[in-house]
Amino acid sequence: MTDLVKTETENGSEASGDVVPLADAVKVWARVAALSFGGPAGQIAVMHRIVVDEKKWVGEHRFLHALNYCMLLPGPEAHQLAIYIGWLLNKTKGGMIAGLLFVLPGFISILALSYIYVLFGNLTFIEGMFFGLKCAVLAVVIQAVFRIGSRALKNNVMIALAAAAFVAIFFLHVPFPLIIIAAGIIGYFGGRADIAAFKVGGGHKSGSGKILEDRDSVLGEDIPAHARPNLAWSLKTSGALVALWLLPVAALLLTLGWNNVFSQIGVFFSQMAIVTFGGAYAVLAYVAQEAVEGFGWLRPGEMLDGLGMAETTPGPLIMVTQFVGFLAGYRDPGSINPLIAATLAAILTTWVTFLPSFLWIFAGAPFIEKMRGNAALSGAMSAITAAVVGVILNLAIWFGLHVLFNEVRAVSFGLWTLDIPVLGSIAIPSLVLTVLAALAIFRFKLSVITTLLASAVLGIIWTFVAAW
Repeated sequence: MTDLVKTETENGSEASGDVVPLADAVKVWARVAALSFGGPAGQIAVMHRIVVDEKKWVGEHRFLHALNYCMLLPGPEAHQLAIYIGWLLNKTKGGMIAGLLFVLPGFISILALSYIYVLFGNLTFIEGMFFGLKCAVLAVVIQAVFRIGSRALKNNVMIALAAAAFVAIFFLHVPFPLIIIAAGIIGYFGGRADIAAFKVGGGHKSGSGKILEDRDSVLGEDIPAHARPNLAWSLKTSGALVALWLLPVAALLLTLGWNNVFSQIGVFFSQMAIVTFGGAYAVLAYVAQEAVEGFGWLRPGEMLDGLGMAETTPGPLIMVTQFVGFLAGYRDPGSINPLIAATLAAILTTWVTFLPSFLWIFAGAPFIEKMRGNAALSGAMSAITAAVVGVILNLAIWFGLHVLFNEVRAVSFGLWTLDIPVLGSIAIPSLVLTVLAALAIFRFKLSVITTLLASAVLGIIWTFVAAW
């Protein structure tokens, strides 16, 4: 390890204040971005393998401490973890580079697919591909319920929180942010009171075998000088990021007014960036509720198409919001060319969705670095994760109704409102393909990417057969 640190010094990293050479960091973050498929668990696993196991830049406990903080934040934890570690290794510029590279491949990929979707979506080939993806995505969301539930619902208190969250959002239509805030408050005080049920914890397993101790990593176990709490730096950096985030939104509101689609995109996705705890699937429940039923920017099936794009391209799954913004701009372009309006809307959506992640890390990470094993924060994280299981179950049912049935009716029972499918409108091809996708994932343990691609091919074949 001494030789490794010496090498870093000889390369000039120590002189510049960087823990590792910036050029090496750029290559690593570009590699992480290119391999960041499979949702947050897969992305975090890739990051861990490269940064901890291969490069030995960060120790195991430091990595998990950073991850636990990111899991407490709204927004995509894998993206925030990349920013956090990039900042630890190469200061502010390192965090910016890691965060930007993590998003860039997905942004370019989804933008290209969005163009294809609106220009050629009525072609049999494209229709079939997205038909297959919808069915596979439904199976993937069901898998997410089981995967996250098995990790989060370790006792009756967590099960009760998940059930309460499901009832609140499915039957009572309580806004998603209120559910998450309530769960966080319950968990915070439960953890602070040292109640055993709130010591479930969180995070992702990093694998078995000998771990890399912090003291044996390039970063070491001490806090780098640039990572120590500095109120002046935090205020300056946070102020700049808040201005970059909110001034464009304010300018849109002042010049275009609230009813303009760009203003609505800026405000809605800024709100989403603040309140969407619990990962990408929880975000989807909130976005689907508002973008489909509230703003009418797209239809339920199109929401599934967007998730299929995000699942099959590198980057965070929350990139599906870019597709939502793209369609919103395309369908309400005003006096602008629809494709130009859609492109600008996609850029705006991505900007206000991901820029806050930089703010949360740069503002809070220096103060979090010294906090390890905080019981109150761990309790809040456990409760939020449990509530998210209920929210994702709602999402799975909502998706299932719109994938498997051609007609769904809203029926009111006093304060409760239920979406009831018309049984005679069941879509047999969708049901068959969804069952096959579920078998591939649950029975044969195929990867999400493999299942999505196979389902897309089967969807194309079925669409051609039906048309013929």
